[in-house]
Amino acid sequence: MDTLDLLLHPVRLRVVHVMSGSRARTTSELCARLADVPRTTVYRHVALLVEGGVLEVVDEQRVHGAVERHYRLRRGRAAIDTDAAASMSTDDHRRGFAAATAALLAEFNAYLDRDGADPAADSVGYRQGVVWLSPAERDEMIGVLRDLLTSLAGNGPAPGRSPHLVSAIFFPTVEPPDAQSS
Repeated sequence: MDTLDLLLHPVRLRVVHVMSGSRARTTSELCARLADVPRTTVYRHVALLVEGGVLEVVDEQRVHGAVERHYRLRRGRAAIDTDAAASMSTDDHRRGFAAATAALLAEFNAYLDRDGADPAADSVGYRQGVVWLSPAERDEMIGVLRDLLTSLAGNGPAPGRSPHLVSAIFFPTVEPPDAQSS
């Protein structure tokens, strides 16, 4: 299975989200974090991610007669690179957007279902807006955001830190006919 097929699936995207931060986790820990996903489904998708090189086994130990594996995310394999994105068909993009949206919705619902969820106190945001940009301005905006997120992506777990899911979506909207002539 190639990287596109591996990552364009909502459950596998959620596993990747949970595994970020350079922490090793067991499948049991993943099942606890993804409580709305059946255990057998989590195990099946973890196996696919290991087979595809997105997750690696970093430790094994015997627990109650079974082998418990600790997995870590291989960050370089956990993203669709620019070349792969350029080769995606429009149907691949539809599938990717649907998977990302489904994973985002599932993660948001899991957050809201937690005891003590407080969107106002947690500064939850899901704002949308339209900005008018030239191709150069668009590229500059994406570069600035990419640099900012890259600078923060290396942060690991630490006292006072909690993981936050950031999702940026960019696409041109349809311009009204009267705006095209101005």
